[in-house]
Amino acid sequence: MGFITKCSLIAVLLPVFVPISISAQSVMDGSHQKSYAFRLKPHEDLKQGILRFAADHKIQAGCMVTTVGSLEQCNLRFANQPKGTELSGHFEIVSLVGTFSETYGHLHLSVSDSTGKTIGGHLLDGNKVYTTAEIVILELTDLEFGRIKDDTYGYEELIVKPRNN
Repeated sequence: MGFITKCSLIAVLLPVFVPISISAQSVMDGSHQKSYAFRLKPHEDLKQGILRFAADHKIQAGCMVTTVGSLEQCNLRFANQPKGTELSGHFEIVSLVGTFSETYGHLHLSVSDSTGKTIGGHLLDGNKVYTTAEIVILELTDLEFGRIKDDTYGYEELIVKPRNN
């Protein structure tokens, strides 16, 4: 099968994406970004460490790029549950995603145990680093993240606005 035929076949097999109702609160062309990399050490709290870094650097709109490391204690709130679940043991961080500012973070964590079983949920205080947490974040310097109560379910949800420098 020739290259063009393979490409045509791939194009046919790719799903077609149809735009759905998406509302963007703020889109800024040419926005400025800053990247940071830092490490949390054993026994430090993962969420508190990220928010402390954001506060120390006055980050008003941040997002997670990547995190690798391990935990000796895990505390997650699972979907549609009122409180967290604490787990003890050794866990590999396999994913950490979310948005944050110097005052608030909405972060989701996935970890795996020694058998590879993976679990994830809303990151709470009480996630203690075991050996390391190597963290890379991005600051969107033209934006400011805030939170406002959304009456749909009663949660404080993200609002995005241009940053007033």
